[in-house]
Amino acid sequence: MSELFDRVDALVASRSPLPPPAERKRLRTAHGLTLDEVAEALEVRRATVSGWESSTKATEPRGKEREAYARLLKQLAELYPADANAGTPVQDTAVPATFASTPAPAPEARPVSAGPAPEAAAVPTGQDTPSRSAAAPVAASRPAPAARPSSTSRRPAARKAAPANTPAGTDPRFVNGPLAVVDVDEDGQVLAYCVGGLVLDVPAKSIPTLVDWTLKEAKLGQPKLSGPGKDADPLLVLTEAALERYGLPVALTEEERLAGRLPEGHKVIKQLARADWKLTKRGFGPWARIYRPAQGSERNCVQLCIPSWNALDTRHWGDAGQLPPAELAQLLGTYASRVMTPRGSAAVTGLELMTAFHPPTRASEPDANGKRHSEHNPGSLGKDPVNPAPCEVPDGHPLLKDLPRFHRRTPAEKLFEEILDWARPLTDDECTKRYLVGIDVNMAFAAGANGLVVGLGELTNVKNPVFDAKLPGSWLVDLSHVDLSRVKVGKEWVELDASLLPSPFTPTGERPTGPAWYETRTVAYAVELGYDVAPIEANVRYENGRYLDSWYNRLRDAYVDTMADLGVPADVSPQEFLKAMDGYKDRDPNLAIVVSAVKATVKGGLGKLRERPRGEGWKSGEPWRALSRPTWRPDIRAAVISRTRINMHRKIVKHAAYTGQYPVAILSDCVVYASDGPSPLDFLPYKDGKPLPGGWKLGVNPGLVKHEGTQTVLWAEEVRERFEAPELNLARYIKTGEVTNKDDGE
Repeated sequence: MSELFDRVDALVASRSPLPPPAERKRLRTAHGLTLDEVAEALEVRRATVSGWESSTKATEPRGKEREAYARLLKQLAELYPADANAGTPVQDTAVPATFASTPAPAPEARPVSAGPAPEAAAVPTGQDTPSRSAAAPVAASRPAPAARPSSTSRRPAARKAAPANTPAGTDPRFVNGPLAVVDVDEDGQVLAYCVGGLVLDVPAKSIPTLVDWTLKEAKLGQPKLSGPGKDADPLLVLTEAALERYGLPVALTEEERLAGRLPEGHKVIKQLARADWKLTKRGFGPWARIYRPAQGSERNCVQLCIPSWNALDTRHWGDAGQLPPAELAQLLGTYASRVMTPRGSAAVTGLELMTAFHPPTRASEPDANGKRHSEHNPGSLGKDPVNPAPCEVPDGHPLLKDLPRFHRRTPAEKLFEEILDWARPLTDDECTKRYLVGIDVNMAFAAGANGLVVGLGELTNVKNPVFDAKLPGSWLVDLSHVDLSRVKVGKEWVELDASLLPSPFTPTGERPTGPAWYETRTVAYAVELGYDVAPIEANVRYENGRYLDSWYNRLRDAYVDTMADLGVPADVSPQEFLKAMDGYKDRDPNLAIVVSAVKATVKGGLGKLRERPRGEGWKSGEPWRALSRPTWRPDIRAAVISRTRINMHRKIVKHAAYTGQYPVAILSDCVVYASDGPSPLDFLPYKDGKPLPGGWKLGVNPGLVKHEGTQTVLWAEEVRERFEAPELNLARYIKTGEVTNKDDGE
């Protein structure tokens, strides 16, 4: 009988009444709870809680989660009645500034984006540091853009300081968050705007004393991401007013911009030298790193970011560099809490994130004398660079210095794993359709890195090997016999029109004509399609592992959680997803910048794995600086690109076999199809709300697709005729319809 009663109770709980989504969010924020805290308590993902607070019916909680969620909201409703005049209990914990219940923003300030994760949003007390605690404006619907205020006089309205106790999970060394934006107010006082609306008084009169103050008093930084890793250095962002105060130029001269740094004789650099501070090899540039050699476990390093020197590239950070200090601190703090404290450009940060999860060394077990030593950290790339294979390196590499000066390497000499850039003329049947619809793979290269086994150690060259799909590396093999007109899809052979499909074995989509170097995933796909392979040679790596898994998981969560904050939750119907994506960037432009920066972190970090020479007097055949890094790994970059391209081609083949529809154009992660209607749902084979297994699926998660853009077939024919280019890649222009040299594919 008790079991029967339990089932009845569970049935009742499954229908527990819940307030409307807007009220759920009000109750949570009134109590100062973050999405992460609620998610942890209910044992669900952050994005799930965010979805419950949206207006989407499909994201309603069920079962035990619904019962617990209803209980939480009921208790909060008793503490915070809907009537704002009913009184609010005094808080015992710090409340993020974006959730402050009684904001008093400065008239010219723009609203601040939703708060970051708890460790970066903690607000300390004036008892811990000589600070002025101030509230930033509440995240709300944004007004029409106004003229930018000057860099001074942007102090938020003061609010009562939070109590001394620090919220659970916050590192007491970094209670003021990972970073601060340093500005000067109208009274000449230097202020540091921190995450969560906190404002600190800065007593420093020079750059050396500013660095000292940051390390000794500011309590800025971020805990390490992995056991053997290192804590993130504090980041200071200097506004134009702060640059003037500390004797730095507001803008670099053309010569300084090209050099990427101030000249060595600049007075500020001399001040740092006199105070025994050092600069890294990149000097005092847009992302200067000022340090002293570490003493024991204590690091003495401060990172500077100077937006007016183009530290925040507008291609990835939009107008972030023009934001008021409090907003900029909140935006960068959101990125820092979800990705990591920026260490430079998005590309540099992407590469640093890999190392943060897999530091090259770790402390050994104590020896006979109880002393620990530095040893190789398993799963990392180590502390020394490894030699690549000649076929894996770009032109100009020292391994190729003996080649004739104007020699052009053939596919049999060079591994050329790149994105697809392919298009074809429309068929007569496609010309009768009205639209061309582009779909774009979300975070395509991140999805390509998920679960990917890559080489970690030295390569082994093998002659006439037997192909092993489990061994990462490069293979010299002839795949010209693979005929796309008859391939295996799953376990069945299917007939396709090969003239309407790109070859998956070349970036141009042309069928290979002989032996060529391919990454393991490309050769494995030929086998998957039903064809035998006979490699001539291989460079394989027997020491391997899933090096990029933690990197992918961190960036995936950052992307999905931020999109959820923008009103695009995961696990919704395709119709609701398309509706949520419509105009999502306008809901909070600052959070939209975070999304852009996360995507740039993925692409840029992977690009850094094969960084090319960057001036500095380099000559072909000579080594360049990036080659000295253990993270200079062109083979890993090739593996990610190969897998990304193959993942897309597999879906294209599956879609063609099931529907008879073929792509018109492909560029990187964007695919264009002819369609009778303007929506992806007009040609994607959804049945009862479910997509084709193994095919294209609409959704926000990495690897799923979104609507990239729609143009008419008449537009396509007119553009191709105007430029006399019957195979002009329409995927490049499908988003806006404007034909430029700019690559609109995301």
